[in-house]
Amino acid sequence: MEHVRNPLEILERKGWSLPPSPAPAGLYQPSVRQERTVYISGMLPLWEGQLRQTGPLDDSRIEDGREAARFCVRNALAVLQKEAGEDFGQLERVLFLQGYVWGVEGFSQSPEVLNAASEILNEAFGERGLHARAAVSVNGLPKGASVELTLIAALREK
Repeated sequence: MEHVRNPLEILERKGWSLPPSPAPAGLYQPSVRQERTVYISGMLPLWEGQLRQTGPLDDSRIEDGREAARFCVRNALAVLQKEAGEDFGQLERVLFLQGYVWGVEGFSQSPEVLNAASEILNEAFGERGLHARAAVSVNGLPKGASVELTLIAALREK
C-alpha cells in the first residue's frame, strides 16, 4: 500500500501553492460531478486574475509553456479541491489530463509542455496522480492563452 501523502504539503514545499478556485468565464460550471467522477472545465494559466502566458509557442518558448501548464493544473486542482475535500482526502485518482497548446505551425513539443502539469500531479499524489493524457497542438486558445487543460478525476465513495 502506498504511503499516505499530504498533497498540500508537497505542493507548498515545491512552491506550487493553490490559488482560489477560479470563477467561470462563461455559462458553464468549473466542475461537474457525476457519481464518483469529476470533470474539470478548461483551465487557463491565470494567476491572481492575470493571464500569465499568452501567444503561440515555438521551440524557444517551451519553458514558457511549461510555466503556463503549471498555472493551469494548479487552477484545476483548486477546483478539484472543492469536490475532493480540503486535503484531497476523497480523491481516488486522477484519471485523465487533456492539454491544448497553442503552437506555431509545425510545433511538436506539446507533450513536453504538458509534462510540467503531469509532474505536479505525480509529485503531489504519487500513484493516485498517474493519469492518461492527450497533448494537442492548436492554432489559438481563449483570451490568447498559450495553454489550456482539462482534468478528469475519480473520487472515493462517501
